[in-house]
Order: sequence, then C-alpha cells, then structure tokens
Amino acid sequence: MSKDLVIVFVKNAIPGKVKTRLAKTIGNQAAFEVYNKLVEITEKAIQNLNIDKRIYFSDAIVESEWVNNYKDIQKGKDLGERMKNAFLEGFLDGYKNIILIGSDLPDISAYQIEKALSTLQQTDTVFGPAQDGGYYLIGLSKMVETAFNNKPWSQNNLLEETLKDLTKNNITFSTLETLNDIDTFEDLKASKFYKSNKVLQEKIKALYD
Repeated sequence: MSKDLVIVFVKNAIPGKVKTRLAKTIGNQAAFEVYNKLVEITEKAIQNLNIDKRIYFSDAIVESEWVNNYKDIQKGKDLGERMKNAFLEGFLDGYKNIILIGSDLPDISAYQIEKALSTLQQTDTVFGPAQDGGYYLIGLSKMVETAFNNKPWSQNNLLEETLKDLTKNNITFSTLETLNDIDTFEDLKASKFYKSNKVLQEKIKALYD
C-alpha cells in the first residue's frame, strides 16, 4: 500500500442519467457518447500513476469497467456527504494524502494529480478550480470535514464559499490551474477535446441532427 491515494467518482453510464444539461441540447444518446469519452480520458490520466486508486460508482459497481482497480459505491445523501465518506474511508485505511477527482473533465491528466500530491506536502488542502466556480479536484493531507458540510453544490460560488470556510477554520489551502468542465453544448464546442476529435464530432452530428 502506498501512502497516497487517488479516488475517482464516476456515474453509472446510462443514457438520460449522465451529462443531463448537455443532453437538453444534443440529446441523451449524444451526451452519453461524450461522457464515455471523458471517462476514457480520466482512465488514461490515472492508469500509469504509481499510487493506489479507488473507483466509486454512483449507483452500482460495474465489474467490466475500471478493471484491476478497487471499486465501491458512493455513500451519502448529497455530493458533499459522498465525498466526505470516501475521504474518511481512505484516512481510516491509513492513507496520508488523498486526491479526489470526477470523471468528466476533458483536460485532466496525471500532471494535475501529481502536482496536487506534491502540493499537499506543504498545505492541508488543495483544489483544482473549474471555470464554472466549482472544482474538478480536491486533495487533503488530513481529514477536513468542514470542506464538505453545508456547501452550495452545483452553484457558481462553491469554491469561493469552501475557501472562505477553510480560512475561517484556519485550514491551509492551495489551488492548481483552472480548467473547464463540460456541462453545456457551448462548453463542448469550445473544448480542445471536441475540436480535435473528428470521430466524436461526426457521431454527435449524426445523433443530434
């Protein structure tokens, strides 16, 4: 067992259940295709990291996905509680530095994860800001429950309110580069991920039109 752990939160990929805001524009099947490609990017980002990994599914473990990784189901009534419980399990199992990411960020790579882990040598917490005001990565070097309690999940002031709360409680933090996640068709069209993927463009065009 390594002292570091990376946790990935994934949604069970079912048309109509993933990228729902995007689906309102391009349809459930096209949004499903986008989500699956983003999951592939996330898998690639962590596959060569020489640290322990845990995959937490939203509803049910899928044995055929994320092969050779520890898998579990997210537990909690909202995102904050689910993340908090995943961190608690990791620290109880003896990990010292824990990073948690989602599975729908087109620009995630091993670089951000390794940078976050190195940052945790000097700070209690680290965040990867998203352009929408949330965050795509959170890392802790000790359990900080206040990071997850009573936060405005899915709102554009999530990171701002979280950092205010940490400051009030004398918890140190650092931030990484800001990246853009994909929630809308405008986000998708603006992304390098989409512009460089002709196969995906044609598939979405066929499904969307």
